[in-house]
Amino acid sequence: MIEYIHRVKVFVYDFLEQQPSYLLVRSRQGIESFWGPLHSQIGLGDQMETAIRRSVSEELGLSRPAELIDLKMPARSVLGDEEIIEWNFGFRVAPQRRELRLDERWADFHWAQFGEAYPKLELDLDRAAIVRLHTILSAS
Repeated sequence: MIEYIHRVKVFVYDFLEQQPSYLLVRSRQGIESFWGPLHSQIGLGDQMETAIRRSVSEELGLSRPAELIDLKMPARSVLGDEEIIEWNFGFRVAPQRRELRLDERWADFHWAQFGEAYPKLELDLDRAAIVRLHTILSAS
């Protein structure tokens, strides 16, 4: 029997000097740790937006977004008897709210513009998601 696990991946961003800047986080998993977006599981009965807001609030200490963008690119992967479905979103930090309070599961964070953020992402699906977000932001 397959168990379905839903997760959100949240690409937190802000504009500095009219260029988008992206927040990358790295977990405390030591040698297996890598830079990526904020991610967390969606609880049973959670609405998507509620899960995103809770995740960003608990993991980073940030309040509601100035803008929330559905990247409309869910990703599916299978690991044994688990199917993981990841929902990708952009979350713009509210003005003057860039002070972070990282949860203990995160070792570090880094704000980076697209040219620096893209190569730091190790997963192809994360790279595809940040390209889509960057394209949306650049077009507006």
